[in-house]
Amino acid sequence: MNTSTLLNVLKTDDQLSVLPLRVVAGILFIAHGAQKLFAWFGGYGLEGTGQWMESIGLAPGYLMALMAGSAEFFGGIFLLVGLLTRPTAVALAFTMLVAIFAVHFQNGLFMSNNGYEFALSLFAISVALIFQGGGKFSFDRVLTSKLASQGKAQLQTASN
Repeated sequence: MNTSTLLNVLKTDDQLSVLPLRVVAGILFIAHGAQKLFAWFGGYGLEGTGQWMESIGLAPGYLMALMAGSAEFFGGIFLLVGLLTRPTAVALAFTMLVAIFAVHFQNGLFMSNNGYEFALSLFAISVALIFQGGGKFSFDRVLTSKLASQGKAQLQTASN
């Protein structure tokens, strides 16, 4: 991957407005992924989650649980620190769409009926992060600054 492509993927602005979205969504995704992967926080782990996913038609269940749990857990970590925010947010938005339509949609909007309102909220946050990037306090911002500085130095060297 060349520097220009990497800069486009990591591109973000100096806004602080993204920070609360990243932090809150990161924590929530980490917790939900940990339920699926490690049976933490009252979750069922890969075996139990896989069996449940298989029972609702997401087969092979173990693999689906591994994919969803990994996207949520590791994606949550990436959001929390603001690393590869845009591609991570794409993966998490897709994961939430699957959750909405495969699990919650038929139950209506409200969480009290196992509806899709929570997954929809996480989907909306993920979509916002796709557009905004990691923001001011993110590893994406640090990396883009360093890559841009290196690119300018290379251009100056080449023109001399």
